[in-house]
Amino acid sequence: MTDVVLRPGHGLPDGLVIPEGELVERFSRSSGPGGQSVNTTDSRVELRWDIAASSALGEPQRARLLDRLQARITDGVLTVVSSEHRSQLQNRTAARARMANLITDALAPPPPARRPTRPSRAAKQRRLDAKRQRGELKVNRGRPRLD
Repeated sequence: MTDVVLRPGHGLPDGLVIPEGELVERFSRSSGPGGQSVNTTDSRVELRWDIAASSALGEPQRARLLDRLQARITDGVLTVVSSEHRSQLQNRTAARARMANLITDALAPPPPARRPTRPSRAAKQRRLDAKRQRGELKVNRGRPRLD
């Protein structure tokens, strides 16, 4: 097929191109939809990329990917499987898109830490007033007293 191209964005200021030569595709029989052709076509695609040996990554990017994707990585190799389509070509495209999304999300920098804040005095008062009003509403739901 072609290289996997990631557009510039968060964590990828210059974008990223994973060369076709670093990607390994394996095809097998899909268990998904397909009707009569399901037992005759190898439409399931397993796309593998060796992150540890990739020349497309810098050392900080490699470290971040290995850290963030460690649950999906086996021996430094990221594996993505696609079998949702009947067509092998569509599954190949879907696997590449899924891998691109995984890599983009993993390379994005973490969000800034939350700065703790305190509620203002007016906000506290509004909350207490709302609680008091709700309590009075519930008390007034009961039977009238015979005082």
